[in-house]
Amino acid sequence: MSAEIQVEALDQEGRGIAHADGKVVFIDGALTGETVIYTPYQKKPSYDLARVEAVIKASSSRVVPRCAHFGVCGGCSMQHLDERTQVAAKQRVLEDNLARIGKVDVGCILPAIYGSAWGYRHRARLSARYVLKKGGALIGFREKRSSYVTDMTSCEVLPPRISALLVPLRELISGFSKPERMPQIELAVGGGVDALVLRILEPLDSADEALIRQFADRYRVQFFLQSRGPDTVTPFYPPHDGVLYYTLPEFSLELGFSPTEFTQVNTAVNRVMVRRAVTLLEPQAGERIADMFCGLGNFTLAIARSGASVIGFEGAAGLVARGQSNAAHNGLGGTVAFRQADLFKVDQAGFATLGHFDRMLIDPPRDGAEALINALTEDTAPRRIVYVSCNAATLARDAGVLVHVKGYALSAAGVVNMFPHTSHVESIAVFDRL
Repeated sequence: MSAEIQVEALDQEGRGIAHADGKVVFIDGALTGETVIYTPYQKKPSYDLARVEAVIKASSSRVVPRCAHFGVCGGCSMQHLDERTQVAAKQRVLEDNLARIGKVDVGCILPAIYGSAWGYRHRARLSARYVLKKGGALIGFREKRSSYVTDMTSCEVLPPRISALLVPLRELISGFSKPERMPQIELAVGGGVDALVLRILEPLDSADEALIRQFADRYRVQFFLQSRGPDTVTPFYPPHDGVLYYTLPEFSLELGFSPTEFTQVNTAVNRVMVRRAVTLLEPQAGERIADMFCGLGNFTLAIARSGASVIGFEGAAGLVARGQSNAAHNGLGGTVAFRQADLFKVDQAGFATLGHFDRMLIDPPRDGAEALINALTEDTAPRRIVYVSCNAATLARDAGVLVHVKGYALSAAGVVNMFPHTSHVESIAVFDRL
């Protein structure tokens, strides 16, 4: 049943928050201060989930979404909100989490890091599904709140040249002998190479392979095939050594990666983020510095340019090997080391065996770094920690331990708009020993 309501705020997923009949109402597509007509689509005892049917009084921050598929596609949730207000909303999410979960105050709010809001995604995992009723293969992100693939013919957050491939890729897959057996295409852009990884559940026949070669020649893309897990990814056509590259020009670095290894989706913002993180860390020549959850060395090698001795710790053996290769490739093999370690299980005794670190950078996945933070002691805790987070809630949880238990002050924090038009909040925080 539809009703009119006043929107009070935005939640962490970019939905409008309102109250009706003693319940909280989360409204897709509604903005702070608006009066809207809404319809609930899911009712719970203490809250309702709803969608906007009409906007009676619009926010001054409301804009017309650029993408024709906005509202159906689940890839973006905030295209109806102007870009600067999106960043401000993410900053509020960060501050609210730090105050509510961690019960900590931020000494200094850092200027937000952001770049172009369009065509920024150099990494993407697109679903593919052959739907006869739709006329063939569909390729795109999943629909909002659905497992269905969005019937999309363009994407505004992909590079324009990649967006232009969506329709040709649909035609390519539709022409395969078993189009229903190819559920995914992964995009990775690096070093002037547009790599497309086809996830195949059954081997391709010679006719399928010929179609792929023709497509690659026509559109100048590099195809990889993946039959099972990430370790099965192999170059297919044209001939390729399987390594892509991205650069951090300010640090004179070129980092290699395979198309399924983790790298940031937004190459331009990553460059600014690395510069900010290293500046905040303030590494000095001769210091011993740890880069925790280091991956393939995104921060590790940049820190090493300072002349410090840096050790990167990472749980995945393949990324450790890649980090070592990148260190050698950039002439840093003598000052950088990479070690495999399960940082989700480290304890105080295990951490003590690593030796003392003057400074530490932490860049964990969404689960945060709870075990690592708890492993710090009076004797082993570094004097400064820079924490790069992709989840404001787990950052706030870990910040609470650092401040209230481990003797740190939260000196500064700010957001990184790595994913414009989404509710994803990436951030950087600085902790100093008192």
